[in-house]
Amino acid sequence: MMKKILFLLFTLSFSISAYSYEMRQTAVKSESMDKQLKVTVVVPDSYNTNADNYPTIYVLHGWSGNEQDWVKNSDIAKLADQYQVILVMPDGDYDKWYIDSPVDKNSRFETYISQELVAAIDHDFRTIASKNGRAITGLSMGGFGALNIAVNHQDQFGAVGSMSGGVDPREFPKNWGLEQVFGNHVDNAKFWDNKAIINNAHHFIFSDIDIIIDCGTDDFFINSNRQLHNKLLALKIPHDYIERNGGHTWNYWDNAIKYQMQFLIDALNTKRALQLLPQ
Repeated sequence: MMKKILFLLFTLSFSISAYSYEMRQTAVKSESMDKQLKVTVVVPDSYNTNADNYPTIYVLHGWSGNEQDWVKNSDIAKLADQYQVILVMPDGDYDKWYIDSPVDKNSRFETYISQELVAAIDHDFRTIASKNGRAITGLSMGGFGALNIAVNHQDQFGAVGSMSGGVDPREFPKNWGLEQVFGNHVDNAKFWDNKAIINNAHHFIFSDIDIIIDCGTDDFFINSNRQLHNKLLALKIPHDYIERNGGHTWNYWDNAIKYQMQFLIDALNTKRALQLLPQ
């Protein structure tokens, strides 16, 4: 019995010491919305012991979430150490869908994430402050947000991901507070059409943005993700597309983020390596 207890204590000690990431809670002022918004940042174990600049991955939460959703419900923080990356998880104010709303002028989350937050993080942390040092991903509402922001701000992010993304909000116009930020789906039909990722997919053609899309086969967003995948294939836009067993759950996303992180970091590393090659 004593040997078993000692073994368990050793295992516990090893698992704790294996990860030395640092989690920081901060706030970033949005000038466009005139308010402070909370942000969770995870820096890797080496951040305080060298002078390196680090790639940054922005990870967006889903509907009804906040800046702590990812660290509370998944093992994402460990990936900061594994990949030597800074993770940035902003508060999307519950249900704002990461767009600049045409009906709520105080909801400008596309501007906030793509411009104000990026500038603040690059100022306050040792980041690789360029497109090839940044990626963005998210789950559900955040998956839509990541794709929408990346396609509309192609100078900011070198890679983009989506997990169980609500990539075509037109499928569920009465759900999840969509009309509060998109406007009435009949009166504002043109805006809804313009925001559907499938209708913007062609803008990725010359974007030099690496794309990964991931959705569970039991997810209620699976059909729109398949349609987006097929549209990207038709346009001959390179991308990774993953379907696995699973639904719209944290069990699925805790697994999905591991695939996403490897893809996004590999994409950024490859881009920076190509920059160093003689022209």
